[in-house]
Amino acid sequence: AARRDFYWLRSFIAGGVAGCCAKTTIAPLDRVKILLQAHNHHYKHLGVFSTLCAVPRKEGYLGLYKGNGAMMIRIFPYGAIQFMAFDQYKKVVIKKQLGISGHVHRLMAGSMAGITAVICTYPLDMIRVRLAFQVKGEHKYMGIIHAFKMIYTKEGGFRGFYRGLMPTIVGMAPYAGFSFFTFGTLKSIGLAQAPNLLGRPSLDNPDVLVLKTHVNLLCGGIAGAIAQTISYPLDVTRRRMQLGAVLPDSEKCLTMVQTLKYVYQQYGIRRGLYRGLSLNYIRCIPSQAVAFTTYEFMKQFLHLN
Repeated sequence: AARRDFYWLRSFIAGGVAGCCAKTTIAPLDRVKILLQAHNHHYKHLGVFSTLCAVPRKEGYLGLYKGNGAMMIRIFPYGAIQFMAFDQYKKVVIKKQLGISGHVHRLMAGSMAGITAVICTYPLDMIRVRLAFQVKGEHKYMGIIHAFKMIYTKEGGFRGFYRGLMPTIVGMAPYAGFSFFTFGTLKSIGLAQAPNLLGRPSLDNPDVLVLKTHVNLLCGGIAGAIAQTISYPLDVTRRRMQLGAVLPDSEKCLTMVQTLKYVYQQYGIRRGLYRGLSLNYIRCIPSQAVAFTTYEFMKQFLHLN
């Protein structure tokens, strides 16, 4: 019974550690992505790689990790809530026996888990974006707590923390759903078709087959890449809405539809709605891969299988 009692907590820790490792790996790419997505005027004329080189020159190497503190505080509960909620929702969905296949269960549970995690941790995402968009010498926010106070007092209390939530949730459903769905599907097909080639017995429960590490990495990566492409323009929309007051063109970006239209008219598809997408692939593969692999490792380490 004792092992079951702490299952929640252990699952929470596994998800959180996985998230932290993944995000720290790609923090520099994330900062560059935010600068590009909202056309920061210092780096506006640069591409992905030139921005990656320009940030350390202009702001020192630590500049690449701006906003990462808020990210860490957010990702622990985020990763944990998402993975835990996924397990819980899956049980609920399966209990209801809606007469649908296991893949659809996964898709539904994955989407619901993603949305739950986003809503719970959204204000920290907001803070992180504001911090990451600042350039040395023009600091408006001194740190996480200062940013919290400023947004709360200047931008209408708690509502100020939830700008851009709509595109996030709309983009989240395909994103969380598809990444769990693709990962789960690839995993089950792989283990069914070639158990000896792709699978190995889990360390803590020899009856359970898990994917070999490199296969896990590959499946996590493919899952992430497909999901990212579908929801990318909504990611750009979210960033612009979150930056709101900081951007010169904020009054044109009040709602999701307004923002999408504005970005499309102003910059077009490639330079607007999909700006920074190549970076997304580069960052998404190590991030998803590290997250799923760390999570699988932590699951075995904490006896969760």
